[in-house]
Amino acid sequence: MTVAVTGASGQLGRLVVEELLRIGSTPVVAIVRDPQQVADLAERGVEVRAASYDDVAALDQALTGVDRVLLVSGNEFGARVAQHANVIHAAERAGVELLVYTSIPRATENPLILAQEHIGTEAVLADSTVPHAILRNGWYWENYLGGLPHAVESGVLHGAAGEGRVAGAARADYAAAAAKVLTTDGNAGQVYELGGDEHLTYAELAQVISDAAGKPVRYENLPEEAYVAGLVQAGLPADYAKAIADADTGIAAGILDVHSGDLQKLLGRASTPAIEVFRAALR
Repeated sequence: MTVAVTGASGQLGRLVVEELLRIGSTPVVAIVRDPQQVADLAERGVEVRAASYDDVAALDQALTGVDRVLLVSGNEFGARVAQHANVIHAAERAGVELLVYTSIPRATENPLILAQEHIGTEAVLADSTVPHAILRNGWYWENYLGGLPHAVESGVLHGAAGEGRVAGAARADYAAAAAKVLTTDGNAGQVYELGGDEHLTYAELAQVISDAAGKPVRYENLPEEAYVAGLVQAGLPADYAKAIADADTGIAAGILDVHSGDLQKLLGRASTPAIEVFRAALR
């Protein structure tokens, strides 16, 4: 059985490849735009194939002989449904026995800006003939690392999540879950709602950051538009700032507070505590 991972040079994709190598039960194919970015993986026995989500011919070649494939959602917002469809249809033509897609929690009812292209991709999957499983990945604790230095330096974590809770986990947790689904049987047709063991409000998240940094950090809640303005002032593009603030509003509404236990069942353990992720980033 050969397992392929798309976007294998990205943060999640690379971790999945690393986990597959650790498991060591199957040949691994890394599908990337630029093979030089994963030259180290090639040296460790990973077969590297070049293809972008836009290149249909290259995707057909990249999936030749592949039994199972992880479609890591792309990052070109606005183009992702069409790009993901290219991979899905290439998997159909290749006769792939299982395609696993990384989505977002509660995708069928999720109102977040970030969810819309996942909803579109899940619709393409539903209409496809390729057997598939969906990993509705919850929030990554690493999503907060970009603002971590400022929060520690200023002593304030800003957001618009109110008293909502987020069930985050480490990116490596989601990667391990993906590798488990790729290397075990009986996953076709399954939808996994994935979230971590900790269900933190942003006030509690600020305390975790404080504990990790050894400095006091408090949470300051802002109206969504004020948070957007602050993110733009900090240098984020307006569309991206809007999506981040919109995600906080979703957290306030409980959209990213996942209680299914699916991640823990796939991992066979608890998820990584947020403080471990923050401590590693602050070293």
